[in-house]
Amino acid sequence: MSSDQMPSAGRALTPGAVALMLMLCLSWGFNQIAVKLVLPDVPPMLQALTRSAAALPVLLVIAWARGVRLFARDGTLWPGLSAGVIFGIEFVLIYRGLTLTSASRAVVFLYTAPFFVALGSHLFLGERLRASQWSGLALCFAGVALAIGVPQANVDANVLFGDLLIVVGGALWAATTLLVKATALIRAPAEKALGYQVALSIPIFAFAAWITGEKITHVPHLLSLSLLAYQAFWVVGLTFTLWVALVKAYSASKLSAFTFITPLFGVVASYFIMHDTLTPVFGAAALLVIAGLYLVNRPELTGPKIVPDPNVPA
Repeated sequence: MSSDQMPSAGRALTPGAVALMLMLCLSWGFNQIAVKLVLPDVPPMLQALTRSAAALPVLLVIAWARGVRLFARDGTLWPGLSAGVIFGIEFVLIYRGLTLTSASRAVVFLYTAPFFVALGSHLFLGERLRASQWSGLALCFAGVALAIGVPQANVDANVLFGDLLIVVGGALWAATTLLVKATALIRAPAEKALGYQVALSIPIFAFAAWITGEKITHVPHLLSLSLLAYQAFWVVGLTFTLWVALVKAYSASKLSAFTFITPLFGVVASYFIMHDTLTPVFGAAALLVIAGLYLVNRPELTGPKIVPDPNVPA
């Protein structure tokens, strides 16, 4: 492991990083609703293709404004290409899984990603999670499961296969996070690290849309176009860039734990936009997530350092 990776391996989140993560999770929680609202006009693979194709110019503009040299040789080509392929396959699996399983089950299984990040951080990045932090991750996942309401009845082989695709998608999400931390991408600007992923995902989504025979049969409504713009410009172009920048600077496992809040925000968005009902179960779930995040991000408690008296024989 190179020395330039070590300072961020276990770096605790600052208040500013926590505020940014809350904003990202809020944005991603609403994004799930946006995807659902657009589906009647634009099928999933074409929706993902449109999102990436529209987000790429945003990244180029941000990089130009910040003076980032996207095409400079810096040793990131192969890890960047790998991250791009993983990113594309990740969303193909997630969208395919959503056609087989319910959205509520999918969101729970997708947020197994922090477990993969924690395990990978332990194995490859030198992050050593304490027992309380593993317990915190478990509490977060239990809170998400409780909020969404699994298990559900009428689960057949197709549903279970969809669940498996979502879990693999979550593992690939974790893989891109770890790849950024463990390779030369850690030294690259966030725009470049994300640019590889967005650019490589475009042909992958186009191929997936072609082999699945997806077509747009009518002109999308204004709401759908607006939500597609939200996904492309805000979610992928801006929030994903901020996410990569945070991953480069802070503990991967602690950042990933915060993503457990995303589906809870999604439930709240469903309440206000789709008029879903919130129950006391949601309040209990939120408390589990908050308790879990506290355990994951709590500073390690150490006792006072005892300095031996040189005058006292050992």
